[in-house]
Amino acid sequence: MSNRKRKEEELLRQSISEDIAEKLQNKKKQLKQQEEERAEKEKKKRIQQRKKQEENKSFEDLFNESEMDWKSFK
Repeated sequence: MSNRKRKEEELLRQSISEDIAEKLQNKKKQLKQQEEERAEKEKKKRIQQRKKQEENKSFEDLFNESEMDWKSFK
């Protein structure tokens, strides 16, 4: 093989490698962004569920969670 042909092949390998590396980096960024979005949605969902539970608590639940000493008010 001629020296010129080897250089062309090496250049082609480098450009393909750079192209693949760039695609992998883009995919990595995309997956990271999707994971962050999923985590944010999950967080919002948990907050919404917690608020809904707080709204639906009975008097007994609120009374039991209270830190006040109700015996002193008898």
